[in-house]
Amino acid sequence: MKVSAAAVALASALVLANFADQSHGALQEGFYKGKCNVDVEKIVSDIITPLVGQKPSITPALLRMQFHDCFVNGCDASILLDGSSSEKTAIPNRSVRGYDVIDLVKAAIEKNCPGVVSCADVIVMATRDAVAASKGGWYSVQTGRRDGSVSLAKNVNLPGPSISVENSAAIFNSKGISTEDMVHLLGGHTVGLTHCSFIKNRLVDLDQGGSSLAIVGEPTSEIIDNSFYKQIVIRRGVLRIDQALALNKLTNDTVNKVAISSNDYFLTKFQHAMVKLGAVEVLTGTQGEIRKSCRAINKS
Repeated sequence: MKVSAAAVALASALVLANFADQSHGALQEGFYKGKCNVDVEKIVSDIITPLVGQKPSITPALLRMQFHDCFVNGCDASILLDGSSSEKTAIPNRSVRGYDVIDLVKAAIEKNCPGVVSCADVIVMATRDAVAASKGGWYSVQTGRRDGSVSLAKNVNLPGPSISVENSAAIFNSKGISTEDMVHLLGGHTVGLTHCSFIKNRLVDLDQGGSSLAIVGEPTSEIIDNSFYKQIVIRRGVLRIDQALALNKLTNDTVNKVAISSNDYFLTKFQHAMVKLGAVEVLTGTQGEIRKSCRAINKS
C-alpha cells in the first residue's frame, strides 16, 4: 500500500507533538533561565560557598538532607515541612541539620524571583554548591522540581547504618539507583563526623572486619575525595555498612576500583550518582506546588 508524503509528514508531526507533550515539565539543566531576571544558581552559590568556607560541616549536613528527602516521597522537599508528625520528627531525621541554610537561600531567591523556584530545587542546588566548595568539583544539576505537600513521619523508612549490603542495594535499586551508584553515593561519608550512637556497637562488634580504630574516621573529613574507599579497603570503616561495602562480593570490585583510581575518577562517579539521586520520584510540570516558605505548604 502506498502512503502519501503528506500522510507521512502528518504522522511525523503527531509523533513529535506527542513526544513534546510527554517531555513537558521534565527536569532539565538551566530550567530557570528566562523565568527570572536574575541567575538563580548564582544566588545559591554566592550564599553557600562562603558559608561552607566558614563552617565545613554544612556539606555533610546538606548531603544527608538531600538523601533523606529523596528517599521518602521522592525529591519533593517534604523533609522541610514543619509539623507535629512531619518527616522532621521521625527518629532518623532528628539529627538532620541545615534547615536554616535552606531558609536563607530560599529567602534570597524569593526576594529576587518570587514564586518561581521550588524548595526541592533549592536543596539540590545548595548541596551541589556545598560539594563544590568542599573540593568535590562543580557539576551541572537538573532543575524543574515541584514541592510536595505530604510530610509524615510514618512514611520515613531509610536504610540505617547497620543495614546489610544486600538490603541496602535492594532499597537503592527500588529507587532506580544501581548498586554501583549506591557505592559511589556512600562515598559522601568521606566528609563530616559520625554520631557516637551510630558506631557504639562497632567498638566491640568486629564481625564486619572493622576495628576499634575505626572511630578515627577519614583523614580528610572536610573535603570530598576517595579517601573513604582507601580506608574501608584497609578495614578502617566507621559505619557497619561502610565496612561491609569493601567485603561484600556485590560491591567490593567497585570499592577497589575507586580506591586505586585517581581522585578525579571518584569525583566524576560521585557527581553522576548525585544527579541520579536528585531525579528520584520527582514532581514536575503542574504536579505539587512552588512553596513560598519551605517550612509550610501554601495557603489555598
